[in-house]
Amino acid sequence: MRTAGLTMNDAWAHRVLRERGVETYRLEGVNAELGVMVESLDLKHRGKEENYRPYLHMMGELRSVTPAQALPFGISQVTYSPGQGEKVDAFYEFDDQQLAVLASKGYFTSGFAVPEQVTGIEWELPATANMLVLAPSGAQTEGDTPVVFTQIHDIGGLEIDLESSGYDLAGYFADHSKDGVPRAEAAVDARGLKARSDAISSLFTEDELGLDTEVKQAVGAPVVPEAAPVVDSMSAHLQQIEAEIAAEREQYQTERESTEGTTENLYRKRVAAPLHRAEEQKMPFAPPAPAREVQRSLNLDPDLELEEQEQETRRREVKPVPSPDELKRQVAQRAADLGFGEDCEESLGS
Repeated sequence: MRTAGLTMNDAWAHRVLRERGVETYRLEGVNAELGVMVESLDLKHRGKEENYRPYLHMMGELRSVTPAQALPFGISQVTYSPGQGEKVDAFYEFDDQQLAVLASKGYFTSGFAVPEQVTGIEWELPATANMLVLAPSGAQTEGDTPVVFTQIHDIGGLEIDLESSGYDLAGYFADHSKDGVPRAEAAVDARGLKARSDAISSLFTEDELGLDTEVKQAVGAPVVPEAAPVVDSMSAHLQQIEAEIAAEREQYQTERESTEGTTENLYRKRVAAPLHRAEEQKMPFAPPAPAREVQRSLNLDPDLELEEQEQETRRREVKPVPSPDELKRQVAQRAADLGFGEDCEESLGS
């Protein structure tokens, strides 16, 4: 008999285990075959300590569990509807003979790939499971069936191979030994292409790529008067290419400054912007002497011009130093005006 199954982590499974007086059957470590709808199959490699040994990573959905021996009440298989089964991860290991077959089929070439016909179909994989069977009600009404809860061991990391599964997956790979390039050369080309394409996009067209041949021919050929126009043309062409590279570099720098999280963006926001604001907030300083002369000539500061005119007038009106006799006469005249009389003159005379 086939019946629909539930997972052991379902809430009803815990409730059944807590109920008393309910007829249940609990089975541990049951050998079974899993029906798995394979969704993807990827070729992976182990670490350096295992010499990068290849293996297959299989991912799919559980569709059925078929125990090696029938369960109580004649249950021969537990099924799951699409979308209701658990996710299955299985890892297929190749033996040494299978690895030799893969190498003969071009494993070390760039065209080697996993066959597509092995996905989208149901596979039968070996596993062990724990099962909880809930007996039907005592009334045995028509259509009443037992309920089965399952728990698959290592469902997220099933380890299978040719011996345990019966599948020789090396035979499904197509022969790519006649096409493609060695994988090492392809890896080097891919790294070089990535290094060139990540920094800046190519500026050269197919016609421009032929410029290298023209330059070699021009350098290797003897210099004759007829070659001057060719050299001038190449020089102008190279200048144009340099200008395009400079424009693209400036555009790349602008994009980096506007992209959040880049070093250029952080510098523009946290360093350049505060410095710019600090420069704008500084007080204007006094212009130097040449500027003052220009300002005076433009008549932009009337007070400054008037002050300089007065200083010039005072310099022109400076009188010569009077003699001692003339000084005595001026003092006597000043004393007479103030009313000191002859006593003052005598004191001056003495």
